[in-house]
Amino acid sequence: MLFALPLSAAPPTTNSVEASGKELVTPETQRAIDAGLSYLAARQHTDGSFGSGSVYKRNVAVSSLAGMAFLSAGHTPGRGQYGPNVARTVDFILSSAEPSGFIIRSDSAAHGPMYGHGFATLFLAEVYGMSPKDEVRTALKAAVQLIVNSQNKEGGWRYDPDGKEADISVTVCQMMALRAARNAGVAVPKATVDACLDYVRRCQTADGGYQYQVRQAPRSAFPRSAAALVALYSAGVYEGEELERGLKYLVQHQPQGELLRYEPHYFYGHYYAVQVMWHAGDKYWKTWYPSIRDELLSRQLPDGSWPDSLVNNEYGTAMACLILQMPNNYLPIFQR
Repeated sequence: MLFALPLSAAPPTTNSVEASGKELVTPETQRAIDAGLSYLAARQHTDGSFGSGSVYKRNVAVSSLAGMAFLSAGHTPGRGQYGPNVARTVDFILSSAEPSGFIIRSDSAAHGPMYGHGFATLFLAEVYGMSPKDEVRTALKAAVQLIVNSQNKEGGWRYDPDGKEADISVTVCQMMALRAARNAGVAVPKATVDACLDYVRRCQTADGGYQYQVRQAPRSAFPRSAAALVALYSAGVYEGEELERGLKYLVQHQPQGELLRYEPHYFYGHYYAVQVMWHAGDKYWKTWYPSIRDELLSRQLPDGSWPDSLVNNEYGTAMACLILQMPNNYLPIFQR
C-alpha cells in the first residue's frame, strides 16, 4: 500500500489561514528577500553548488536549500531572473547522485550525510515537473528508495544510510523528502510512513516538546520540536492532542527581537517553526510571522546575507529567505 494521503492533502478548513499571508510581507521584507537572493546568486560556484568553509563548501544540503530559496520566489529552471541559477543547482545535485541513489559529495558531507540526502531529495521533488531533464525523476526515485531501504527498526533514520540508529532531526528531514516525493507522484510505502510517524510520536515528552532520541532521557528543545511537528503535518496529522501540546510548547519560544543565544541551530529551528505556524492557522501565524520577520530583518548584513557561524552564510541566507517567503505558498511541500 502506498502513502495513504491525497497529493494535495490539506488541514481541516476550521484550522486554515483565512488570508494568504502576503499582506505581512512588507516592502522592506521584499527588499530583504531580493537582497538575499542576489547574495546567493553571486555566491554560486561554477559547478552549480553553494557553500563555503572547510566543511560545508559545495555541500548538497546547502546547495539544495539555496535552490529552494529561488524556487520559493517563483524562479524555475531556466525561467525567471534566477532560473539559470536553479538549473545549475539541479545539474549539481544530479551530478552528486550515486548509482545507489545516495546523493552526497564525499568531499563535503559534513558529519551527517543523510541530512544532505534528505534536503537534496526534497529539492528534486520540488523541482520535478519544472525541469525538462528525465534524470530528475530517475534520481528522485532512487533517492526515495534509499530512504525507504535505510529506515531502522525503530522507524527513523540517522547520519548514515545503514539503518543502525535513529534521531528525530534526521528522521524529520527524510519524512519531508518522502512527502514531497509523494506529492510529485513517486510511490512511498505506507508502512514506511507509519513507522516514521510512530517514532516521532514516541519522542514527544511530557512538556509537549520532543527529545532527540527515543532511548535518551526526556529533554525537549525548540529546533527539534518544531521539526517534529512538521513531520506530523507531512504525515497528514493536522489535529489532535499531540499537536496542541506541541504548539503550546513552541509558542514559548516565539521570537522577541533577540537571537536564541543559547541555541546554535537558530535557522534550522525557525525554518521548521514557520512551517508549523503557517499550517496551524491565524491564531498562531499572525503573531509568529511578524515576530520572526522583524527579527530576521534586524539581523541581515549589508551584503544581503544572514550570518550563521555553525554552517556558513549561504546556509543562513537560504534559510532566512525560505522563512520570509513562506506566505508565497509556491512550493507544494509548504502549501496548506
